[in-house]
Amino acid sequence: MNARKLVVIGLILAAVASFFFFDLGQYLTLESIKRLHGPLRAEVRGHPWWAGALFFLAYVALTAFSFPGTVVLTLLGGALFGLIGGTLLVSFASTVGATIAMLMSRFMMRDWFQKRFGRHIAGIDRGLTRDGPLYLFSLRLMPVIPFVLLNPALGLTRVRFWTFWWTTWAGMLPGNAVYVAAGRELARIDSLSGILSPSMITTLVLLGVFPLLANKLLGVYKARKAYKGWRKPRRFERNLIVIGGGAGGLAAAELAASMKARVTLIERNALGGDSLNAGSVPSKALVRFARLAHDRVCGERLGFARARGELDFGAVMDGVRASVGKVAPQASVARYEQLGVEVIAGEARVVSPWEVEVDGRTLSARSLILATGSRPTIPDIPGLAEVEPLTSDSIWQLRQRPARLLVLGGGPVACELGQAFQRLGSQVTLVHRGERLLACEEEEAGEVLAQALRADGVDLRLGHVTQRFEIGEGERRMVCQDPHGRELSLPFDEVLVAVGRSANLDGFGLEQFSLEPGEDGTLEVNEYLATRMPNIYAIGDVAGPYRFTHMAVRQARYAVFNALFGMFWRLKVSYRVTPRATFTSPQVARVGLSEQEAREQEVEFEVTRLDLAALDRAQIDETPDGFVKVLTVPGKDRILGVTVVGEQASETLAEFVMAMKHKIGLKKLLATVHIYPTFSEANHRLATLWKRDHAPRRQRLLRWAERINRRRVSEPPA
Repeated sequence: MNARKLVVIGLILAAVASFFFFDLGQYLTLESIKRLHGPLRAEVRGHPWWAGALFFLAYVALTAFSFPGTVVLTLLGGALFGLIGGTLLVSFASTVGATIAMLMSRFMMRDWFQKRFGRHIAGIDRGLTRDGPLYLFSLRLMPVIPFVLLNPALGLTRVRFWTFWWTTWAGMLPGNAVYVAAGRELARIDSLSGILSPSMITTLVLLGVFPLLANKLLGVYKARKAYKGWRKPRRFERNLIVIGGGAGGLAAAELAASMKARVTLIERNALGGDSLNAGSVPSKALVRFARLAHDRVCGERLGFARARGELDFGAVMDGVRASVGKVAPQASVARYEQLGVEVIAGEARVVSPWEVEVDGRTLSARSLILATGSRPTIPDIPGLAEVEPLTSDSIWQLRQRPARLLVLGGGPVACELGQAFQRLGSQVTLVHRGERLLACEEEEAGEVLAQALRADGVDLRLGHVTQRFEIGEGERRMVCQDPHGRELSLPFDEVLVAVGRSANLDGFGLEQFSLEPGEDGTLEVNEYLATRMPNIYAIGDVAGPYRFTHMAVRQARYAVFNALFGMFWRLKVSYRVTPRATFTSPQVARVGLSEQEAREQEVEFEVTRLDLAALDRAQIDETPDGFVKVLTVPGKDRILGVTVVGEQASETLAEFVMAMKHKIGLKKLLATVHIYPTFSEANHRLATLWKRDHAPRRQRLLRWAERINRRRVSEPPA
């Protein structure tokens, strides 16, 4: 560490030590303002310039070192210097102090702050890149991030000195003026009747109304800036246009129609989207057929000597399509037209914030919802295009079972389809560059799943990096590098690429509105699911952050309400309780935080764990592999996160999802009767374990119980 940093550290330590050693905080209370107002006011009258300078320096020091008490000091400024003088002193002193804090952070604390508040800083940086000074001005006008944290955080961004200075001064000026006015009025109160004076009531009303008014004015300004250059139609034919007929789009259209809105749904392919036609429905049908094939093989151990037989793969795929056909009527054009939705088949292109062009027609609506979904990501690997890879969209067209199936990826889709094809008779090789499966889940969950895949016969290659694909001598091969750097060549008949999905953003005309993808490839939306254009909303895979059918449906509810009634009230979407499941065998399901996420966010937690092998139903069904793990607040039964691995994990998790949503603790789960023998009984057993470990008087009560019971029976004869 260089000498300059040592000097700054010494300065900071000296300031902190002085603040607490001399107990300076005692002077930064409302009681102190009232007590010292008279003497300080006399000093200001006798030496106004010196008093102003000392106040200015004190305010700068308090702000620069992020000490508490700036609000009280602002009130004191109003009491001593009046509205105009106090506002000028406070506004410039707070700006100077904030700038010093920003510069010290930039000089001293970059690495430490990145580690501790990295997520907050990343969000600020994205906002600065997108909106520049306006974003910083809005942070000052509406202090979503506390003032003492925002100053050092901004020092770690790319914000320029002058931009920081003027946006800080201008953004905080209205708020400073309101608080200075409040201090001026507080200083005048000599009795309880002063509280009811018109000027005091006006000041208190301003304190309450200012944040709401500032937020409203800022929203109006942003909207005017976003719509600059666009001409709004005088009349609208519809209340809402939904682009995309997947799960989210269908839910949005149905909800809007139920609210008696005029809504148009535009889809270029079949209604139902990926979830119905190429995602959740067909994949779960295939998993079911694979499970039946697996149970048939396992039946030999139970005396079913002729259980094996031949599997007709074509019939299996016909069964998958039949399952899709059974669900399809729920997403039919006829059904939605009956609900009051205008359904149009065609290519949609947004030509203005309120207009959509489809097949030569121009439709207008007050709001638009983008539910355009996603597509499988195809990585840029030499030779991959030549081997004609399958994806989760195209694999359903297979009629012949591949003898050797190569699967690229280690996420839910790769694991589900890889295990299913292995059980249906293919020899599956699953190659993943990561060190474990399901990287977003608990590490232990990935290990249990890896053991299950290997037990089924899957050739699992973790930590292998794909180099290229080759075709030679009538055989397809993939060349990869193992964890030790050795090059391997793996033969295959078909390759399934399941390395993720990319949002569908091209071809809709979104570029002209600067609606460009963020770092994760999805459209950036705010907490109301609105894009940069206030009347254009995005939901589902195109918006993130979760690519689940049930999340798209949930987002649709918020987006529709905000689109139709946002002028009166808007709803913020919450992702606090978001369940997810991978439908392998065993299943992996989670809601809330994992251990890794809790550590990264520095959330304190305790872990309670139950092995499914201790569950009678798991032993009956011969599915003992798995566990239930619950993270709770230390010393309390409030649930922070749950991971369930095992048979019926997705169903077992549902009770925890409801408990977290409605803030029900483990004590209430313990008091709930669960049916025996079921997998949901694991929840009760786990709550029992938690109670056993969190009963400080348990041993004392047991000793009392032992004494009482011993006295009520005779001792056995010697």
